[in-house]
Amino acid sequence: MTSDSHLARLFGLDGRVAVVTGGSSGIGRAIALALGASGAHVLVAARTETAIDETVAAIHELGGTAGGIVADLSTRAGVHALADAAGNVDIIVNSAGINLRPPLPELEEAVWDATMAVNLEAPFILGQRLAPGMAERGYGRLIHISSQQAQRPFANSGAYGVSKAGLEALARSQAEAWSPSGVTANVLVPGFVQTPLNRRLSSNPEVVEALAARTLIGRNGLPEDFAGAVVFLAGPSSAYVTGQLIAVDGGFSVH
Repeated sequence: MTSDSHLARLFGLDGRVAVVTGGSSGIGRAIALALGASGAHVLVAARTETAIDETVAAIHELGGTAGGIVADLSTRAGVHALADAAGNVDIIVNSAGINLRPPLPELEEAVWDATMAVNLEAPFILGQRLAPGMAERGYGRLIHISSQQAQRPFANSGAYGVSKAGLEALARSQAEAWSPSGVTANVLVPGFVQTPLNRRLSSNPEVVEALAARTLIGRNGLPEDFAGAVVFLAGPSSAYVTGQLIAVDGGFSVH
């Protein structure tokens, strides 16, 4: 067996179809590129068609195949429309999120509802719609992107932290339900990554420097830091890994 064939057996995604929500920017875009470069056909789901097209073109430049779906995850109807458009997929990456963080005493119900809709309800509905088909085919990967704020409150965690804690619990419930049928569910937990989702914190150089100092590596995260982890979780070699939280944070969570 050659090294290439051995690696393909462990990590190859040829013939697999992945849908990546929030796949046109930040961590989601890096994940979409990584999955496409590893052989999966990637469906990039996001709100803005031009950004989707740019990501699809980047995957094609890497030698992969991809398509785009304009998706509104703020409503249940929009999530169901995405599930209908995606069809039979093998991998779901829930990377889309909103990060509205007023102080809890000022948190209004509308902000709470909007946060839960995108960050928690959308992953739940996509799982309910698409995981049964994965189970019938005997292979599936549910991968969620969470946050340090699911475990520790800081910087006005508010509804955002609650939604991510719920997402982690959802992954464990999904793992319980579908792992016997070959469908695993896991969570990647970033540290601080300078993406559009973190625009407010990223605009403060002192905060950015302080967060980097809290890591063991000495720098904040980059979207491409998630490429290897997601390819592992999406591929065949992760078949015995399910219900887990995997921190990709440079040691932030243990420092």
